Amino acid sequence: MAWVLKMDDATIESGLVHDFDASLSGIGQELGAGAYSMSDVLALPIFKQEDSNLPPESKTKNPPFQYVLCAATSPAVKLHDETLTYLNQGQSYEIRMLDNRKAGELPELNNKMVKSTVRVVFHDRRLQYTEHQQLEGWKWNRPGDRLLDIDIPMSVGIVEPKTHPSQLNAAEFLWDMNKRTSVFVQVHCISTEFTPRKHGGEKGVPFRIQIDTFTQGDGGEYTEHLHSASCQIKVFKPKGADRKQKTDREKMEKRTPQEKEKYQPSYDTTILSECSPWPDAAYTSTSQAATPSFTSTPLSTYTTSSVLDSDSSSPNHQADTGGQGNSEQLSPAASIQDAQKWLLKNRFSSYTRLFSHFSGSDLLKLTRDDLVQICGPADGIRLFNALKSRSVRPRMTVYVCQESPQGSPLLERHCTIENGEHRSSASLHVYHALYLEELTAAELIRKIASVCDIPLGRIHQVYRQGPTGIHILLSDQMVYNLSDESCFLISTVKDELGEGLHLILK
Repeated sequence: MAWVLKMDDATIESGLVHDFDASLSGIGQELGAGAYSMSDVLALPIFKQEDSNLPPESKTKNPPFQYVLCAATSPAVKLHDETLTYLNQGQSYEIRMLDNRKAGELPELNNKMVKSTVRVVFHDRRLQYTEHQQLEGWKWNRPGDRLLDIDIPMSVGIVEPKTHPSQLNAAEFLWDMNKRTSVFVQVHCISTEFTPRKHGGEKGVPFRIQIDTFTQGDGGEYTEHLHSASCQIKVFKPKGADRKQKTDREKMEKRTPQEKEKYQPSYDTTILSECSPWPDAAYTSTSQAATPSFTSTPLSTYTTSSVLDSDSSSPNHQADTGGQGNSEQLSPAASIQDAQKWLLKNRFSSYTRLFSHFSGSDLLKLTRDDLVQICGPADGIRLFNALKSRSVRPRMTVYVCQESPQGSPLLERHCTIENGEHRSSASLHVYHALYLEELTAAELIRKIASVCDIPLGRIHQVYRQGPTGIHILLSDQMVYNLSDESCFLISTVKDELGEGLHLILK
């Protein structure tokens, strides 16, 4: 028996209109301005069907390793900031080394050992630039200690753990990806050791724990990089990390529910996030790093002053003033080796390693703020002033000329008279300018000897010709009281034995 429902057109039309109105009435309630959410829209069936057309999750790139630090993260970290983990000085913390490959991924690593290097480094960019100097200072204050150690008895699955005496902040080991592996590390430096001491209660600087993993290359060395990851930490004195964690937790409990939503929850473990591999030039403590040696090159190759005839008569060249004058300026055309020599000559030897790949133009491009961030306020400003130095006005200028034998064609001036005849006139004296900084007799004598090409050892006495032709012995007080731009004609007189000279300033 078949049942047939007969409805006229009017009834069907009224029913459809009622159902359509009912469906529209719910739209305003479910997707109103107050309850609208993009996640609700994406959850609709139409978008789920589109998701099915996307590549499966298994096809997305997956890091081959995962490192987990068994220490709780701080609850006082905002949502979009990097996690922060507190550690106690000298306490052993486990880092689990996990094989995170999916089925069939990187089959060439099966049944092979890999090498991982774990290191503690600075999080702050300015301290990263000065890492060598910071760690050298720490070593000086803590002789014989290391910044990072591996707790070998507690570690599981690691092979051939090594710590190099020249790398105080790093350690390496081999491990098998198919076996359970955990390395226990100890950090011995605390965050406040690298903070300038002021009035107590200094805020410690954050560190990073970074792990770089390598596989064997064709030569059998572990040089092919596979993966790198790191996390941000702060290190406190023993039990200080527990107190800090408790303080952060109590602060969060006092916040309103709306404020708590802006912060990350605290997790029992810290997952290291992927990062760039650490540069190959790791921190090394060698004497060569502090005082590199270079083959000598001509001074003019890296300085703007290349005056060879009279190095003491130029205000831009003060090399003969016993270190009192300005140093030579660095040329933009200076090579890397010349820039290193310039740093050494200007007492910046502690930064030669830091700027080991900088040419003259690279150094000159750095701004004052750049140098302050890299070298700190004191050395940064000093290096900036040295790089941008300008010629300093000398304290006094003196003009001197050496008397020449009579009839010298270089010192005679010929004049043309009206009838075209020539006759000799007064000698034309050529003077040299001496720029004095110290205002001493020794400085003046040294520069006179240089411009007159007289060996300094041959000059026995220097006199100034006074009133009525008397000879007054040159002294510091006399030089100090000379008037600026004084002019002197120098005559030389041999002593009785004929071995030395007496100079007379007329």
